[in-house]
Amino acid sequence: MNDEFTIIVPVFNEEESLPAFFVEMDKFISVTPVASQVLLVNDGSTDGSETLLKNKCANSTQYRYLALDKNYGLSTAVKAGIDECNSSLIGYIDADLQTKPEDFLLYFEYFPQYDMVNGIREKRKDSIVKRFSSRFANAYRRLMINDGIQDTCCPLKIIKTSYAKEMPFFTGMHRFIPALIKLQNGKVKQIPVSHYPRHAGTSKYHLWNRLIGPFFDTLAFRWIRSRHISYEIADRNR
Repeated sequence: MNDEFTIIVPVFNEEESLPAFFVEMDKFISVTPVASQVLLVNDGSTDGSETLLKNKCANSTQYRYLALDKNYGLSTAVKAGIDECNSSLIGYIDADLQTKPEDFLLYFEYFPQYDMVNGIREKRKDSIVKRFSSRFANAYRRLMINDGIQDTCCPLKIIKTSYAKEMPFFTGMHRFIPALIKLQNGKVKQIPVSHYPRHAGTSKYHLWNRLIGPFFDTLAFRWIRSRHISYEIADRNR
């Protein structure tokens, strides 16, 4: 493959997870058939995460980091990462190791025929409350927008950069990335990936951003979709 691949990793207070995450990411980089780089986006961490990020980037040419001036949230961190990317493919993964970089190797065969590959977390290793809230939110989203995406929030994605940079961004957009690609008439492939218990640290999600937040974000997406401008050029005089 001639593609280049940048993996965006949003980081907010993941000091306890980062050392093990770097080990797993290094394993992926050592075997990937695609020239890969990791972009670590520090979203206003207040623990020792930034020091770990700086140290990693100082000792590896395949890592770089971007530090936001405060905590903006996951959607903003993802957008900041996309804005910084010039590679042909963009990946996204969380630093908590509930999904692992090695599963990116399953994705590459679907390019260039697809414009995005999205994971489906099998046998999720989350708490009962977390699984229930996620299933409820996914069912509500599918009912309201009918995008055909089984696990829209799976934190393991690869997108063609040309499509990623055209996505309209809003707070909560990270929950609708596959639907936003489809809004551009992009083709999305869904494949099963492994899921693991959280390696360390604590989840940043709670009832508000798992149920109440997605309710309003879905309404926002429906409004954006209803106002979306899409056209094709039939002819032009050059």
